[in-house]
Amino acid sequence: MREHQRRLGLRERKKARTRRAIQEHALRLFAERGYDATTVEQIAEAAEVSQSTFFRYFPTKEAVVLYDAYDRLVLELLAAQPPAMHPLAALRVAVREAFGRFSPEEEQAIQARVRLLGSHPALRARTLDGLLDAIERLAESIAARTGRAPGDTFVRALSGAFVGALIPAMFTWARSEADPGAQPVSIRPLAEHLDECLAYLEAGFPLGDDQPADHRPSAHHPSAHQPRDDQPGNDQTPAAT
Repeated sequence: MREHQRRLGLRERKKARTRRAIQEHALRLFAERGYDATTVEQIAEAAEVSQSTFFRYFPTKEAVVLYDAYDRLVLELLAAQPPAMHPLAALRVAVREAFGRFSPEEEQAIQARVRLLGSHPALRARTLDGLLDAIERLAESIAARTGRAPGDTFVRALSGAFVGALIPAMFTWARSEADPGAQPVSIRPLAEHLDECLAYLEAGFPLGDDQPADHRPSAHHPSAHQPRDDQPGNDQTPAAT
Protein backbone atom coordinates (compact mmCIF):
# COMPACT_ATOMS: atom_id res chain seq x y z
CA MET A 1 0.00 0.00 0.00
CA ARG A 2 2.80 2.42 0.91
CA GLU A 3 4.63 1.64 -2.35
CA HIS A 4 1.42 2.26 -4.28
CA GLN A 5 0.94 5.60 -2.50
CA ARG A 6 4.56 6.56 -3.17
CA ARG A 7 4.19 5.79 -6.88
CA LEU A 8 0.92 7.69 -7.00
CA GLY A 9 2.61 10.65 -5.35
CA LEU A 10 5.46 10.61 -7.86
CA ARG A 11 3.00 10.35 -10.75
CA GLU A 12 0.97 13.29 -9.48
CA ARG A 13 4.08 15.41 -8.98
CA LYS A 14 5.22 14.61 -12.52
CA LYS A 15 1.82 15.63 -13.87
CA ALA A 16 1.98 18.86 -11.89
CA ARG A 17 5.42 19.65 -13.30
CA THR A 18 4.24 19.02 -16.86
CA ARG A 19 1.14 21.14 -16.38
CA ARG A 20 3.20 23.95 -14.87
CA ALA A 21 5.75 23.80 -17.71
CA ILE A 22 3.04 24.01 -20.37
CA GLN A 23 1.46 26.99 -18.65
CA GLU A 24 4.79 28.79 -18.17
CA HIS A 25 5.72 28.41 -21.83
CA ALA A 26 2.24 29.48 -22.91
CA LEU A 27 2.36 32.64 -20.80
CA ARG A 28 5.80 33.48 -22.19
CA LEU A 29 4.58 33.07 -25.77
CA PHE A 30 1.44 35.11 -25.08
CA ALA A 31 3.64 37.94 -23.78
CA GLU A 32 5.97 37.75 -26.77
CA ARG A 33 3.50 37.18 -29.61
CA GLY A 34 0.10 38.04 -28.22
CA TYR A 35 -2.62 35.68 -27.06
CA ASP A 36 -4.52 35.48 -30.34
CA ALA A 37 -1.38 35.00 -32.44
CA THR A 38 -0.12 32.07 -30.36
CA THR A 39 -1.25 28.57 -31.34
CA VAL A 40 -1.53 25.37 -29.34
CA GLU A 41 1.04 23.85 -31.68
CA GLN A 42 3.55 26.56 -30.77
CA ILE A 43 2.91 26.10 -27.05
CA ALA A 44 3.35 22.33 -27.28
CA GLU A 45 6.57 22.73 -29.24
CA ALA A 46 7.98 25.20 -26.71
CA ALA A 47 7.06 22.91 -23.81
CA GLU A 48 8.49 19.90 -25.68
CA VAL A 49 5.26 17.92 -25.52
CA SER A 50 2.90 16.64 -28.19
CA GLN A 51 -0.36 18.41 -28.93
CA SER A 52 -2.23 15.38 -27.61
CA THR A 53 -0.34 15.77 -24.33
CA PHE A 54 -1.27 19.45 -24.25
CA PHE A 55 -4.95 18.57 -24.60
CA ARG A 56 -4.72 15.98 -21.83
CA TYR A 57 -3.83 18.79 -19.46
CA PHE A 58 -5.74 21.70 -20.98
CA PRO A 59 -8.87 21.20 -23.12
CA THR A 60 -8.46 24.60 -24.81
CA LYS A 61 -5.96 27.42 -25.16
CA GLU A 62 -8.15 29.50 -22.85
CA ALA A 63 -7.81 26.87 -20.14
CA VAL A 64 -4.05 27.47 -19.97
CA VAL A 65 -4.69 30.98 -18.71
CA LEU A 66 -7.71 30.10 -16.58
CA TYR A 67 -6.06 27.21 -14.73
CA ASP A 68 -5.17 28.08 -11.14
CA ALA A 69 -3.71 25.54 -8.71
CA TYR A 70 -3.82 27.99 -5.83
CA ASP A 71 -7.54 27.88 -5.08
CA ARG A 72 -7.15 24.32 -3.88
CA LEU A 73 -4.15 25.33 -1.74
CA VAL A 74 -6.17 28.07 -0.02
CA LEU A 75 -9.01 25.64 0.68
CA GLU A 76 -6.59 23.10 2.13
CA LEU A 77 -5.04 25.75 4.38
CA LEU A 78 -8.51 26.97 5.37
CA ALA A 79 -9.46 23.47 6.48
CA ALA A 80 -6.29 23.33 8.58
CA GLN A 81 -7.20 26.39 10.67
CA PRO A 82 -8.54 25.90 14.23
CA PRO A 83 -12.27 25.05 14.16
CA ALA A 84 -13.04 27.76 16.74
CA MET A 85 -11.69 30.50 14.48
CA HIS A 86 -14.31 32.59 12.69
CA PRO A 87 -14.37 31.56 9.01
CA LEU A 88 -13.41 35.03 7.77
CA ALA A 89 -10.43 35.22 10.14
CA ALA A 90 -9.48 31.70 9.06
CA LEU A 91 -9.65 32.77 5.41
CA ARG A 92 -7.31 35.68 6.06
CA VAL A 93 -4.76 33.39 7.68
CA ALA A 94 -5.10 30.78 4.90
CA VAL A 95 -4.59 33.37 2.17
CA ARG A 96 -1.50 34.82 3.84
CA GLU A 97 -0.01 31.35 4.27
CA ALA A 98 -0.74 30.49 0.62
CA PHE A 99 0.84 33.71 -0.66
CA GLY A 100 3.90 33.03 1.46
CA ARG A 101 4.54 29.79 -0.43
CA PHE A 102 4.81 31.25 -3.92
CA SER A 103 8.17 31.27 -5.66
CA PRO A 104 9.23 34.38 -7.65
CA GLU A 105 8.46 32.47 -10.85
CA GLU A 106 4.98 31.62 -9.62
CA GLU A 107 4.35 35.23 -8.64
CA GLN A 108 5.32 36.38 -12.12
CA ALA A 109 3.07 33.74 -13.71
CA ILE A 110 0.12 34.80 -11.56
CA GLN A 111 0.56 38.42 -12.61
CA ALA A 112 0.79 37.46 -16.28
CA ARG A 113 -2.38 35.37 -16.00
CA VAL A 114 -4.36 38.09 -14.26
CA ARG A 115 -3.28 40.69 -16.81
CA LEU A 116 -4.45 38.47 -19.65
CA LEU A 117 -7.73 37.70 -17.92
CA GLY A 118 -8.42 41.39 -17.46
CA SER A 119 -7.41 42.56 -20.93
CA HIS A 120 -8.74 39.92 -23.33
CA PRO A 121 -12.54 40.01 -23.91
CA ALA A 122 -13.03 36.26 -24.38
CA LEU A 123 -10.92 35.43 -21.34
CA ARG A 124 -12.68 38.09 -19.28
CA ALA A 125 -16.02 36.46 -20.05
CA ARG A 126 -14.73 33.02 -19.10
CA THR A 127 -13.31 34.42 -15.86
CA LEU A 128 -16.85 34.87 -14.56
CA ASP A 129 -17.45 31.13 -14.80
CA GLY A 130 -14.30 30.50 -12.79
CA LEU A 131 -15.28 32.99 -10.12
CA LEU A 132 -18.72 31.44 -9.73
CA ASP A 133 -17.09 28.04 -9.38
CA ALA A 134 -14.71 29.46 -6.76
CA ILE A 135 -17.67 30.77 -4.76
CA GLU A 136 -19.29 27.33 -4.86
CA ARG A 137 -16.16 25.53 -3.65
CA LEU A 138 -15.48 28.11 -0.95
CA ALA A 139 -19.09 27.85 0.23
CA GLU A 140 -18.65 24.11 0.68
CA SER A 141 -15.54 24.66 2.80
CA ILE A 142 -17.16 27.35 4.94
CA ALA A 143 -20.24 25.18 5.37
CA ALA A 144 -18.06 22.35 6.64
CA ARG A 145 -16.44 24.69 9.19
CA THR A 146 -19.69 26.15 10.48
CA GLY A 147 -21.99 23.13 10.33
CA ARG A 148 -24.28 25.01 7.97
CA ALA A 149 -25.55 24.06 4.54
CA PRO A 150 -23.61 25.29 1.47
CA GLY A 151 -26.75 27.14 0.39
CA ASP A 152 -27.14 28.92 3.73
CA THR A 153 -27.39 32.70 3.37
CA PHE A 154 -24.46 33.41 5.70
CA VAL A 155 -22.26 30.89 3.89
CA ARG A 156 -23.13 32.20 0.43
CA ALA A 157 -22.76 35.84 1.44
CA LEU A 158 -19.36 35.29 3.03
CA SER A 159 -18.09 33.28 0.06
CA GLY A 160 -19.26 35.92 -2.40
CA ALA A 161 -17.85 38.75 -0.28
CA PHE A 162 -14.43 37.11 -0.15
CA VAL A 163 -14.30 36.59 -3.92
CA GLY A 164 -15.63 40.13 -4.36
CA ALA A 165 -12.71 41.48 -2.32
CA LEU A 166 -10.24 39.34 -4.25
CA ILE A 167 -11.26 40.55 -7.73
CA PRO A 168 -10.31 44.26 -7.47
CA ALA A 169 -7.23 43.44 -5.38
CA MET A 170 -5.95 41.03 -8.03
CA PHE A 171 -6.52 43.28 -11.03
CA THR A 172 -5.17 46.39 -9.27
CA TRP A 173 -1.99 44.51 -8.39
CA ALA A 174 -1.60 43.05 -11.87
CA ARG A 175 -1.76 46.51 -13.46
CA SER A 176 0.40 48.21 -10.83
CA GLU A 177 3.72 47.76 -12.64
CA ALA A 178 3.82 49.36 -16.08
CA ASP A 179 7.11 47.67 -16.84
CA PRO A 180 7.16 44.17 -15.28
CA GLY A 181 10.74 43.67 -16.46
CA ALA A 182 12.05 46.71 -14.57
CA GLN A 183 11.97 45.03 -11.18
CA PRO A 184 11.14 41.60 -9.77
CA VAL A 185 7.42 40.94 -9.47
CA SER A 186 6.32 40.67 -5.85
CA ILE A 187 3.00 39.35 -4.63
CA ARG A 188 3.43 41.08 -1.27
CA PRO A 189 1.48 44.24 -2.27
CA LEU A 190 -1.42 42.02 -3.35
CA ALA A 191 -1.32 40.06 -0.09
CA GLU A 192 -1.29 43.26 1.97
CA HIS A 193 -4.07 44.92 -0.05
CA LEU A 194 -6.28 41.84 0.08
CA ASP A 195 -5.68 41.47 3.81
CA GLU A 196 -6.71 45.10 4.30
CA CYS A 197 -9.88 44.51 2.24
CA LEU A 198 -10.70 41.49 4.38
CA ALA A 199 -10.01 43.50 7.54
CA TYR A 200 -12.67 46.01 6.48
CA LEU A 201 -15.03 43.16 5.69
CA GLU A 202 -14.37 41.55 9.06
CA ALA A 203 -14.95 44.89 10.84
CA GLY A 204 -18.22 45.53 9.00
CA PHE A 205 -16.84 48.35 6.80
CA PRO A 206 -16.58 51.07 9.49
CA LEU A 207 -16.86 54.71 8.37
CA GLY A 208 -14.78 57.74 9.25
CA ASP A 209 -12.04 57.23 11.80
CA ASP A 210 -13.30 53.80 12.87
CA GLN A 211 -10.63 51.88 11.00
CA PRO A 212 -10.07 48.16 11.51
CA ALA A 213 -7.83 47.83 14.56
CA ASP A 214 -6.01 44.76 13.36
CA HIS A 215 -5.01 44.20 9.74
CA ARG A 216 -3.00 41.10 10.49
CA PRO A 217 -4.98 38.50 12.47
CA SER A 218 -3.43 35.12 13.11
CA ALA A 219 -4.32 31.82 14.68
CA HIS A 220 -2.80 33.20 17.90
CA HIS A 221 -4.66 36.51 17.90
CA PRO A 222 -7.50 36.58 20.50
CA SER A 223 -10.00 38.16 18.12
CA ALA A 224 -9.55 35.29 15.71
CA HIS A 225 -10.93 32.88 18.29
CA GLN A 226 -13.52 35.20 19.83
CA PRO A 227 -15.96 36.29 17.10
CA ARG A 228 -18.60 38.85 18.01
CA ASP A 229 -21.86 37.55 19.43
CA ASP A 230 -23.90 39.45 16.85
CA GLN A 231 -22.29 37.72 13.86
CA PRO A 232 -24.53 35.10 12.24
CA GLY A 233 -21.53 32.87 11.61
CA ASN A 234 -21.07 32.28 15.34
CA ASP A 235 -24.03 29.94 15.54
CA GLN A 236 -22.58 26.53 14.79
CA THR A 237 -26.01 24.89 14.65
CA PRO A 238 -26.73 23.53 11.17
CA ALA A 239 -29.19 25.67 9.30
CA ALA A 240 -32.48 24.15 8.27
CA THR A 241 -32.51 23.01 4.68
